[in-house]
Amino acid sequence: MWIAVLALIAALVSASAEAQPRPSTVAMTCAQAAHLVAARGAIVLGTGGFTFDRFVTDRRFCTINQTTEPAWVPTSDRPQCFVGYRCKEPTSEHEGDRN
Repeated sequence: MWIAVLALIAALVSASAEAQPRPSTVAMTCAQAAHLVAARGAIVLGTGGFTFDRFVTDRRFCTINQTTEPAWVPTSDRPQCFVGYRCKEPTSEHEGDRN
């Protein structure tokens, strides 16, 4: 009986660990992609092929030390569509001066 219970648990864990398909911006219109980011606040979207990124509506969805930068992605109706922002680490103004 314990073997059956363990087998059932293992099957459930492996089924839930399978990769979830992510929405792809290239299969949406610009308005649909922008609306999805706005509705979720933060979401990982595919951007063509095997590329993906996390998009946010504003800095609230970033870590405390991150800033935002505008995010433009390809969609079915536009080669460059503004969907929201990406979180990014702040850059030092003296970054090029490191030795």
